[in-house]
Amino acid sequence: MKVLANDGLTQSGVDALRNNGFQVITDKVAQEDLITYINANQVTVLLVRSATKVTKEMIDSCPTMEIIGRGGVGMDNIEVAYAREKGKHVINTPAASSESVAELVFAHLFSGCRFLQDANRQMPVKGNTEFAKLKKKYEAGIELRGKTIGIVGIGRIGQEVARIALGLGMKVIASDTRIGKASVRVDFYNSQYINVEIETEPLEQLIQHSDFITLHVPAQNGPIIGKAELDKMKPGAAIVNCARGGVIDENALIEALDSGKLAFAGLDVFENEPTPSDQILTHPKISLTPHTGAATEEAQDRIGTELANQIASILLVK
Repeated sequence: MKVLANDGLTQSGVDALRNNGFQVITDKVAQEDLITYINANQVTVLLVRSATKVTKEMIDSCPTMEIIGRGGVGMDNIEVAYAREKGKHVINTPAASSESVAELVFAHLFSGCRFLQDANRQMPVKGNTEFAKLKKKYEAGIELRGKTIGIVGIGRIGQEVARIALGLGMKVIASDTRIGKASVRVDFYNSQYINVEIETEPLEQLIQHSDFITLHVPAQNGPIIGKAELDKMKPGAAIVNCARGGVIDENALIEALDSGKLAFAGLDVFENEPTPSDQILTHPKISLTPHTGAATEEAQDRIGTELANQIASILLVK
């Protein structure tokens, strides 16, 4: 049986599949050629990340394709309900990249709190001529300890964010339309740990009380953080989006940053991905990454082996 990993797969995942007798193809096939390629090569399993789209046409046109796998959490690039209706297995790896995304949230928070996103642009060109001026510009940083972080969406990734925040001495509040209470375990050395219960609250309340807001929600039909929500945030607060592009109104965000209402923002995802607006890309108060939340070596290894195990459990027990 053939597995096409069209958006790539780690060597650990490839090895796990091959050890179970699968032929793994890691060649990148253009979107417009996928149907022809899958049929010509009788591909049984199609693995994708965010780049490849699995459409209704593809599902209808590829009878040999039994499994569609998404390396990661979100599956908005796959017609999931339609595929399952047509008898296809649709799998993903919701837990594999939680730690990686959560750590990137704090990379953006630390960056914004200490002006790293701007200092890293200015120091190479002005560091040896305007050192004292830059030192003055960036010396009013703030600490995370003791501040309140509001987590919008307290699922797997949100709970990982909470775990790190608690370890940093932050106050953690959360809002979620589906979860009323989350129990977060914080581990220490010598097998010691504590469990912290976090009861969720309405989004409007979280917005008003948070020093920092981080979003961990699936793709939405429109922004959940727009001008009205940004206006209700604390003066000098900040926001991070490592979830999905479009959940923040970027025009309203720029306005809030320019007015000084918000201190900074951190963005890993964008409304117009993969072509973010110039206003976003050049703004000195925005810390930027190109949708790399799950892109750590450890996460990719977990994703690859988890997909391989799921595929084997489906196809090898027939």
